[in-house]
Amino acid sequence: MSEPNAADKLLENFTVDSFTYSVAQVRATFYPKFENDKSDQEVRTRMAEMVSKGLATLEVSLKHSGSLFMYAGHEGGAYAKNSYGNIYTAVGVFVLGRMFREAWGEAWGSQCSKKQAEFNKFLESNRMCISMELVTAVLGDHGQRPREDYVVVTAVTDLGCGKPKFYSTPDVIAFCRKWRLPTNHVWLFSTRKSVISFFAAYDALCEEGTATTVCKALDEVADVSIPGSKDHIKVQGEILEGLVARIVSRESSEHMEQVLRDYPLPPSEGDYLGSSLRDIWAENRSDEKQQIKALLESVDTSFLPNYMDWFGNDVADGHSRNADRSVVSKFLQALPADFCTTKLQEMVRLMTEKRFPAAFKCYHNFHKINSVSSDSLHFKMVIHVQSDSAFRRYQEEMRHNPGLWPLYRGFFVDVNLFKNKKGIAGESSQEINYGSDTNAKDGLANEDANLMIKLKFLKYKIRTFLIRNGLPVLFKQGEAAYKTYYLRQMKIWNTSAAKQRELSRMLDDWAVYIRETYGHEQLSSFSYLSEAEPFLEQYAKRSPKTQALIGSAGSFMRDLAIIEGSRGEERDIIPSSPTPMVKDEGLIVFFPGIPGCAKSALCEEIMSAPGVLGDDRPVHHLMGDLFQGKYWGMVAEECCNEPYSVILADKNAPNRGVWRQVI
Repeated sequence: MSEPNAADKLLENFTVDSFTYSVAQVRATFYPKFENDKSDQEVRTRMAEMVSKGLATLEVSLKHSGSLFMYAGHEGGAYAKNSYGNIYTAVGVFVLGRMFREAWGEAWGSQCSKKQAEFNKFLESNRMCISMELVTAVLGDHGQRPREDYVVVTAVTDLGCGKPKFYSTPDVIAFCRKWRLPTNHVWLFSTRKSVISFFAAYDALCEEGTATTVCKALDEVADVSIPGSKDHIKVQGEILEGLVARIVSRESSEHMEQVLRDYPLPPSEGDYLGSSLRDIWAENRSDEKQQIKALLESVDTSFLPNYMDWFGNDVADGHSRNADRSVVSKFLQALPADFCTTKLQEMVRLMTEKRFPAAFKCYHNFHKINSVSSDSLHFKMVIHVQSDSAFRRYQEEMRHNPGLWPLYRGFFVDVNLFKNKKGIAGESSQEINYGSDTNAKDGLANEDANLMIKLKFLKYKIRTFLIRNGLPVLFKQGEAAYKTYYLRQMKIWNTSAAKQRELSRMLDDWAVYIRETYGHEQLSSFSYLSEAEPFLEQYAKRSPKTQALIGSAGSFMRDLAIIEGSRGEERDIIPSSPTPMVKDEGLIVFFPGIPGCAKSALCEEIMSAPGVLGDDRPVHHLMGDLFQGKYWGMVAEECCNEPYSVILADKNAPNRGVWRQVI
């Protein structure tokens, strides 16, 4: 059976009766999403209290700015947050495969392919899933376009015993060093003094901090610091999204030190290998299916022997969406063949009956195509939570029913519906020991075991929350509504009054600049940095104060054409100046708004005078009548090109918005 239409027909004819069973197994997942009932300050106080009493250790890790990518082996599949078999997972497989070859190529040479096959076999046979932060310049802009395309492992999950079991951070690092996978920077705080110092360091840096200053500060106050194999500053840049702080076992420090002794840092990466992600993306930009194909064909066959999850079984459309509703219904009606299936049915049934904002999308599992028959059907189920409110409501249900399994982020389940007239001596009536829960083993109460806080930095929030997320408000409702939007955000964040004033001036200038540039056509949030970075770079050069406000901007924008559409190819980026612009080094001569007052004649006389203004500064006469397009944008560009120059702005004096743009 090879045609999806034939599979749909089998599903249509598959009826549920007293001999129908279901086996459901989690195939890929990330940590559950827990919302703290307490305020951030209460969480911080509780964390310090637990550490001071010797009950726990505080673990802090960097948050790289990317998207969730999960890999469970070439048959287990590659997954994004709520989907698979698309451009996001193709990019993820390409980047992971490339990094694997770079890590093993130099040491193993021709045996690298063998090592890749061994890695896949290990994941498959042990039914494991690796979760990563996928950071690229091609899948949409976050706080800063990264310098390199890479992944960082954030979780390793054992799915072989039914309920997902997540590795502790020391075990994640041991696993990654064994297989030479990229790791994150982690700090451990095991005393009250170090925890208090950590939160004090964050409070001092939350508005001004960059990756360099934050990492340096944490290195100084942490009890244990484990640098990542991927340095955020080198691969992503200075704009740091944030930190994730969570409570872990009090033995974590000792465990970590033992892991570092047993698993020393692997050798450095090998040489550049083959075409880069950005090269392939640019060469095939006009056709997404061709992009996917080109990326997958660039991955070693030992790592990816087939493309079933993307293109099905030799057909163009491998995913039949007609299966969704009937599969879920038949899955819930079928008898559970084991305890794992019982718990997954319980979860899906609860969410459907109480109308949680979630979708249960089902697709034919083409990896099992040879096992499909009229009495046995195989599917992949994607549990897509569509609103964070679902997680909060589900947590409330778990308080009333502690036996519920958690609702995970990035949740994918293999489902097999089959007939068995002999019946099954099942495990569904009682719970089996499917592996101990790490937090329960550590002796932490459930509420404390899930204690976690995300701490974000203002320079990242400026770019993402205030600029990118504010675009719809700015373009649809106007500048006044945009100002209300960003002031409300800053109030929610408790941004200092002085910083609010600085940001208000900058964001007002941004609003004028981008509206004048794009008119009523909204800038795409996908590639917003192509406009925001040049603006921020120019704004930062106004003074040391504005440089401190922006932090870092304008770097590595050479990849503009890779992610942009035609607008990016037609328009120039404002070029940067090698010397910071100080206001008193250059001069702009404005004229009053009186038509016919001989502005041009005066400018021509100045230009023809010997020595012009009596110093060595270049003088430019920009006559408004001779320019097509944005005159004041050209003035701003000249200021940026030559900050020491004198510009005769031969045009009626600008309005307030233009004044802010050019000074």
